[in-house]
Amino acid sequence: MRDISNPLTVSVSRRDALLGSLTAGIAMGLPAVAAAKTPKQPLPATINHGKQAMSTITTKDGTEIYYKDWGTGPVVTFSHGWPLNSDAWDGQMLFLAQHGFRVVAHDRRGHGRSSQPTSGNDMNGYADDLAAVIEALDLKDVTLVGHSTGGGEVARYIGRHGTKRVAKAVLIAAVPPVMVKSEANPEGLPIEAFDAIRAGLVKDRSQFYRDLAPQFYGANRPGSNVSQGTLDQFWLWSMQAGLLNAYECVKAFSETDFTEDLKKFDVPTLVLHGEDDQIVPVKDSAVKSARLIKGAKDIYYPGAPHGITATHQDQVNADLLAFLKA
Repeated sequence: MRDISNPLTVSVSRRDALLGSLTAGIAMGLPAVAAAKTPKQPLPATINHGKQAMSTITTKDGTEIYYKDWGTGPVVTFSHGWPLNSDAWDGQMLFLAQHGFRVVAHDRRGHGRSSQPTSGNDMNGYADDLAAVIEALDLKDVTLVGHSTGGGEVARYIGRHGTKRVAKAVLIAAVPPVMVKSEANPEGLPIEAFDAIRAGLVKDRSQFYRDLAPQFYGANRPGSNVSQGTLDQFWLWSMQAGLLNAYECVKAFSETDFTEDLKKFDVPTLVLHGEDDQIVPVKDSAVKSARLIKGAKDIYYPGAPHGITATHQDQVNADLLAFLKA
């Protein structure tokens, strides 16, 4: 018999009753939710090659790099922006996996589910980690796709490792050629802007990321329809990055000069950028990169923000697919 004189017993019983009601309610709603989430085109039965969908590799310096590997077919790799992780590519990865491609994305060292080393938090380290993933999985004829900082990672990979394993490249709202202002780059952003980012991280990184999200996705512009969920997930992903790693990455994405890397591109390259990018201004990045990369095709999205892989997901996916199939 239940001892009603014991408040803990009463609490547990009420909890069990509530959980039972909640479970029943969820069960009743599952068919409708499943129907709403069913993709228009089902994934191939061999989506995970019979292997784990998620795994890690260990680099030469002992850093564990998390990656996910979906689908079968021609290979596309994805390098994410700061301070996010590979989940930021899910909208592109699912779409391309459904359209006959094998898609691989990793969390940059210090970000997401990868380990947080005190070294290698620079573009050479990031490029070598990408190379380690490509070599560990023995990927060939790869299309390298990079967003923001990830675009710099792609550029430095080609600069350091060449295009022996590369078929094509895509730079989306990418940081190259170089972001910081200097005598050689008078159109760049002043170093004080990046110092402010570092100061914001040290003072209160959680609030800093919340304040950054609206600019990242253009939610601070009139008429924006960016969801709260999109802003929330930006904060969630950002908070998974180590403070030291995120701090050091600011120097990597802002001060690294990719000019010579871009000149080494000898594969078909697509450049995508939003014309209202408040994070990486288009005139000092994509416009210049497209000139430096021989034969590059550039597409600009009017009024679009930095986070176009989310805000303009369908358009980005369509442009990616067309480029991949060309």
